[in-house]
Amino acid sequence: MRTIETKVYTIDEHPNKEKCFEWIRDNWHDLNQHSVDDVVCSIKKLSEVIGGTYDFSIGQCPDRGEHLSFLDYDEEALKNLNADDLPLTGVCYDADLIEGLQNDDVYKVLRALHSDSEYLYSDEGLEELCEANGYEFDEDGIIN
Repeated sequence: MRTIETKVYTIDEHPNKEKCFEWIRDNWHDLNQHSVDDVVCSIKKLSEVIGGTYDFSIGQCPDRGEHLSFLDYDEEALKNLNADDLPLTGVCYDADLIEGLQNDDVYKVLRALHSDSEYLYSDEGLEELCEANGYEFDEDGIIN
């Protein structure tokens, strides 16, 4: 039998935070998937409220295949929605989606989603994530 000791560090203690951030970026590609799921729920709920049809393909980072459209919906029902009340799912993306469609800028919600993802994968966002969750890393920056 042998015993192997490994030093572990919180993000604040780690001698090379960038190694930790690099490891997360290389291995966790779905950190903001929960926000994508929230946007999808908002899209579906909005369609229930205003009728018509919708079509979308979205992700946490922009890519060439992304699109979002609503067709043949009740414009009066849309007009009567107060985006500030977050009337669809109660999530912030409700407001971006409603305001965007009301102002012929349905992609507003996608810009908000992409901005949130960009922040989450930034050094500041990753540091906040690691601190909030108490993640520990070995000397090579690999999460323990």
